[in-house]
Amino acid sequence: MSKTDNLKRRSALLRALRNGFYNAGFDEVSTAVKIPAPAPEEYIESVPSADGFLRTSPELAMKRMLCAGMEKIFQIGPAFRAEESGRKHREEFTILEYYAVNWDYRQLAEFTAAFIARAAQEVCGTARISYQGHPVDLGRHCYISVDEAFRKYAGVSAFTADADGTFDELMVLKVEPELGKECPEFLIDYPAARASLSRLSSRDNRVAERWEVYIRGMELGNAFGELTDAAEQRRRFAAALQFRAEQGMLKYPEATDFLEALERGMPESSGCAIGFDRLCMIFCDEYDIADVIFE
Repeated sequence: MSKTDNLKRRSALLRALRNGFYNAGFDEVSTAVKIPAPAPEEYIESVPSADGFLRTSPELAMKRMLCAGMEKIFQIGPAFRAEESGRKHREEFTILEYYAVNWDYRQLAEFTAAFIARAAQEVCGTARISYQGHPVDLGRHCYISVDEAFRKYAGVSAFTADADGTFDELMVLKVEPELGKECPEFLIDYPAARASLSRLSSRDNRVAERWEVYIRGMELGNAFGELTDAAEQRRRFAAALQFRAEQGMLKYPEATDFLEALERGMPESSGCAIGFDRLCMIFCDEYDIADVIFE
């Protein structure tokens, strides 16, 4: 399609997603783009802005909303990650983020699969689409655990790869290209050390309640069963800050407002962040993110 056609389809997808969230009883919210302190993530760098930072995600602000009594919320807006550029990345991008109180992470995955399928029907006229010459059925989905995926595609346990430092390399080179080839595929239950903002599984404390969703090897979204223990969150943030210092990354101040809200109490909930531009790539059958944004 032409760039103009892609931008029109992008608009149609925005409308379809918003309608889907409204129909499911979600409230649309808006939070600050410039913030005093980002979440200290180990592999994501923020963009400094005067006396603050441009958000890498609206996550901390939206979780404060849950602490204040909001129950089902979503937001579509800009986010920033320093020095990210490529066919699937931009330093500035559009994020779709949503949270639901009293939903577990598997319930959120089912909701996510359903709204992608409905949007495909509304925008494309069918859930059976083609992406880069390959058929993809957005009307169905499947699950695979991280450990199962590593054993199947990399020939090693995910826990072994995490322990010996090969996890990220194997994920990029061996695992991700195999995911979501026929339909959206949810990669679930990450090793606990790979999910600093999620709670541990009650079934297996080696893993955390985290999933990512893939279509044709492209990661579209990242979700957590949210960690609500303030003391444990402080411990994890401290460990992440120590890692960042050792790697010479930006020094962040403490996310005081978020941690204080968490101490007052956050309800059990799950949340997800989806790269909206990447979802547009799937819906527009484009290989490069540049073809679905206007720069």
